[in-house]
Amino acid sequence: MKLRRLRKGSVVVEAAMLIPVLLYLFLGLVEFARVGYTYFTAQKMLYTFARYVGTLQGVNLCDASDLSIIQAKNLALTGTTDNSQDPIIPGLTAESIQVRIERADPSNGDLSECDCSAEGCDAAQGGRPPDFVTARFSSGVSVQLRIPLLPTDPIILRPQVRIPYGGT
Repeated sequence: MKLRRLRKGSVVVEAAMLIPVLLYLFLGLVEFARVGYTYFTAQKMLYTFARYVGTLQGVNLCDASDLSIIQAKNLALTGTTDNSQDPIIPGLTAESIQVRIERADPSNGDLSECDCSAEGCDAAQGGRPPDFVTARFSSGVSVQLRIPLLPTDPIILRPQVRIPYGGT
């Protein structure tokens, strides 16, 4: 009988020692899942932007003040083209989306940035359209882990999306 009481007491002590550790591991897993969710959300935002811009006709990718580019940035960040909603990921602005237009070298297939000139990709000056549109966040997306008793630096996520340009 006495041995049985000792066993019950040791189970309670073991559980009291193990539950905080398991809870802490669970909170860490939840935070890393949140980082993954934020990364894939940011990547989807960039894809939405690049796809929207890459399929429009008559958009001038060399002019950052082009209305179509501004609307595409707003669509990616807020889900509306008029910027009437809050950003999907807090802290991101239209200025944080960076666009790079690229052309493939026919001889070796390497990609290089297409310059904004008449010989390059400037549609306003009669240039040929680019082959690809690449979008990324200029300074990345900062995510702060919130794990109790564990001070951490913010994690900077740097998603990038490249799609073929088809708005000719």
